Amino acid sequence: MIAQLIFALALLLTLGVFAFTMRRYFFNFRYTKKKPISNVPARLLETFKVAIAQQKIFRHPVMGLLHALVFWGFIVILFGSIEMVIDGLFGTERVFGFMGWFYDFLMASGDIFAAIIAVSILVFLFRRVFMHVKRFYGPEMKPVSKADANLALSFILFLMISLLGMNVFYLLETHNAGHEAVGIYPVSAMLADLFADMGDGSIVFWHQFNWWAHILLIFVFANVLPYSKHFHVFMSVPNVFVSRIEPLGKVDNMESITREVKLMLDPSAPMDAAADEPIEKFGVSDATDVNWVNYMNALSCTECGRCTAVCPANITGKLLSPRKIVMDVRARMKEKSPGLIKEGAA
Repeated sequence: MIAQLIFALALLLTLGVFAFTMRRYFFNFRYTKKKPISNVPARLLETFKVAIAQQKIFRHPVMGLLHALVFWGFIVILFGSIEMVIDGLFGTERVFGFMGWFYDFLMASGDIFAAIIAVSILVFLFRRVFMHVKRFYGPEMKPVSKADANLALSFILFLMISLLGMNVFYLLETHNAGHEAVGIYPVSAMLADLFADMGDGSIVFWHQFNWWAHILLIFVFANVLPYSKHFHVFMSVPNVFVSRIEPLGKVDNMESITREVKLMLDPSAPMDAAADEPIEKFGVSDATDVNWVNYMNALSCTECGRCTAVCPANITGKLLSPRKIVMDVRARMKEKSPGLIKEGAA
């Protein structure tokens, strides 16, 4: 009962802090420009292809495959995380075990994916620390950005280690107690042989330790992400949904400009009431001049540098960096956020 109370308090704290953070972003979005979203069926299809199937990421075959495996693994492991929350609140264990073969399939998949993700994260860390990929660097890239990436990757690595550890010691604990384990854990079953000589008390301790370590890491990570460039974890799928689906060469015309051009070509063209309206602002001079989709793009950016790496101006030595523009929008909105919140709450 005490463990359930501690868990409930930790969950409430997590949700409270997360809601506080989302409130800040809500106010920020309110002060961006409007942009209509249409053609929902086409957007859902694009979301499936780009976000779920990870279509675009396979332009880089090796890293793309690892990224896709990490993403798909997160989706599968999310099922187990939801189960842990229910178990933590109600004192149950493997509460979804009644699902039978489907539960076995999900647990086996999650166990395998945990190992794949752990290996993938080690590859990502090695690549960032030792390989010095050119697009990871640039005038706009500060030491804090590198630290941010390494911290997020380390969080994920420890999440996978604690998940595998929890499964390993769960298998040992149930075996020693003469019970049958709920679910199938192929990777953890192999690793369990390494710890088979441990005493019963130690096995129970490490099972509980890894269980609490895993769920608390989830709670902390969920509240670290919104302050990190890896907010991408939450924002990427909705960002794909609202992304541009029109032809890349299509430009949205401003009504005021269209009207002026018509008058230049034909001075006798009829004037409408809109002619007396204030002239629209040209360009962007502050973060609040972008539309809400632009701001979502900024929140979804992981500063990977792929946009700048293919920018013709940047390739030819010009200072233009699309990544810097996106990063500046995010940084400026963060700077203005306290004032926007104060104004919105007034």
